[in-house]
Amino acid sequence: MTYTPHGRHLIAGDWIASETTFRSDPAHGPAHDFSEATPDLVDRACQAAEDAFWSFAETTRAERAAFLIAIAEEIEARAEAITEIATQESGLPQARIEGERGRTTGQLRLFADHILKADHLDIRIDPALPDRKPLPRPDIRMVQRPLGPVAVFGASNFPLAFSTAGGDTASALAAGCPVVLRGHAAHPGTGEIVAEAIHAAIHRSGMPAGVFALIHGGGNAVGQALVTHSLIRAVGFTGSLRGGRALFDLCAARPEPIPFFGELGSINPMFLLPEAMAARADAIAQGWAASLTMGAGQFCTNPGVALVVEGPHAEHFADAVLSALSDVSEQTMLTGGIASAYRKGCEAALSVPGVSVVKAKLADGRNALPMLIRVSGDTWQAQPDLYHEVFGPLGILITVKDLAQMEAIARDLEGQLTCTLHIDEGDTVLARRLMPVLERKAGRLLANGFPTGVEVCDAMVHGGPYPASTNFGATSVGTMAIRRFLRPVAYQNMPAALLPADLQEG
Repeated sequence: MTYTPHGRHLIAGDWIASETTFRSDPAHGPAHDFSEATPDLVDRACQAAEDAFWSFAETTRAERAAFLIAIAEEIEARAEAITEIATQESGLPQARIEGERGRTTGQLRLFADHILKADHLDIRIDPALPDRKPLPRPDIRMVQRPLGPVAVFGASNFPLAFSTAGGDTASALAAGCPVVLRGHAAHPGTGEIVAEAIHAAIHRSGMPAGVFALIHGGGNAVGQALVTHSLIRAVGFTGSLRGGRALFDLCAARPEPIPFFGELGSINPMFLLPEAMAARADAIAQGWAASLTMGAGQFCTNPGVALVVEGPHAEHFADAVLSALSDVSEQTMLTGGIASAYRKGCEAALSVPGVSVVKAKLADGRNALPMLIRVSGDTWQAQPDLYHEVFGPLGILITVKDLAQMEAIARDLEGQLTCTLHIDEGDTVLARRLMPVLERKAGRLLANGFPTGVEVCDAMVHGGPYPASTNFGATSVGTMAIRRFLRPVAYQNMPAALLPADLQEG
């Protein structure tokens, strides 16, 4: 099934064109024209979302769960067409897109199941104690209530799971919040066909038309208009540190500041302890190479740094990683701009004093090749320019003098999405020294694995201290993500007829 985009925005249930257009830049296949958004269209979308909020926030959990499931079913009904246009626009292989589509529909169903259980509401009821001395206690009941319209920015590296119907949109809708989505220019056709699926689900479920809007393009002016609009109550974002920080600052500078839930990436360091290296350096090397180059390294959880104690095992490991990376051919990156930024990031890393090259060949155009560089622990500590994420398959091997230096580097880390320990039983004492440090640095800690797989489940945390994310207490993956778009409200001595339905049940 071939899908030909119409290139319009979805606002208040209508597909709307604008005078100015931009042209998509697919990795292969035909390019298409898409309408450019304007601040006026942003205002219309936000007004429609606010109008929808009053009825959508009062829907039952069962009604919202049915809506989420309907979105999943409508996406699956368009599976073949979504795969075709998503592979064309992103350059990602068919298997990756199909897997990501399954993750997208799976998390919609997971959120539907979760809200039916009401765990996300954190309901608390303290019954009245009229005879308590010296003072009686009133009846107090607390429940989480939806914030209002939420702005979501689609991500470049996940055209499905972190974009139109991805985690931010799904969790906001599950919470009872309408969504105004700014689609990503890297995959506008994919965004449009998924928006059509949501539009169909709105009709199937009888939801208000303004509960979801899609706007395309428009540059910085549109992004600024969206996050500063007085009716937007929170923002979900996955992207670069620079872009995310700019939007975060806008949210904080509003007359009424709003929460900005930005996932901004990290270098995701791995700590390779001595016994593990002695036992299975080759296997760890092969695993790192595979994780580092998965999807051309375009994952926010890409393990860009590995730390190992100097010595024969470190040298063997470096040789094994080089061998594994040498078998990796050129990969297509998501956009020409991302490929160019990757090359510039590699060139900047190569120019840092003290860096030695293990593998350094750059591809042309929209393609990328993996690069591996080495530094000593002393060089790493002296060169903070190396600490920043390079989006793509760049690996940095840090050879430390001893475990004390490894721990010192861990203490100096900025916030991370993940930190990984590769350990054997004999490393347990050393790992215990690192654990209190790493717990303060990352939202997810792994043992003997690689962080590029992010399971969508109740216990997952995809977030971390700044700059990994802008809110260390939140996650953008897993059912706890729904809590970002809720706030607690307490009701004191409120007549039952005036309480929210979920509290009346209590």
